[in-house]
Amino acid sequence: QVQLVESGGGLVQPGGSLRLSCTASGSISNIYRMGWHRQAPGKQRELVAIITSTGSTSYADSVKGRFTISRDTPKNTVYLQMNNLKPEDTAVYSCYANIYTSPWARSDYWGQGTQVTVSS
Repeated sequence: QVQLVESGGGLVQPGGSLRLSCTASGSISNIYRMGWHRQAPGKQRELVAIITSTGSTSYADSVKGRFTISRDTPKNTVYLQMNNLKPEDTAVYSCYANIYTSPWARSDYWGQGTQVTVSS
């Protein structure tokens, strides 16, 4: 059993910053990728940022230069530092992890989501 627990969402004014955290726990052998997706009302879920076990990162064009993803591998934790937030960043942000629960078994896991609202 694997769980992802997120924290750090909330209400912030345009131009402000928030930091999201997500920690994986349970029967984990190794974590390949961790990242964040988001879904705004009436829109499809979109990938925000991903970081691999080697530290390679990938970002959505809409957040490049404003968001930074990082990872604390020993703590099975991924962070998303969000700066210069815009109203269009308002969404439910969900943590994602691609986890090996054994040397031959790898699956995707999701957190419950945390609301980020950017409004004045």
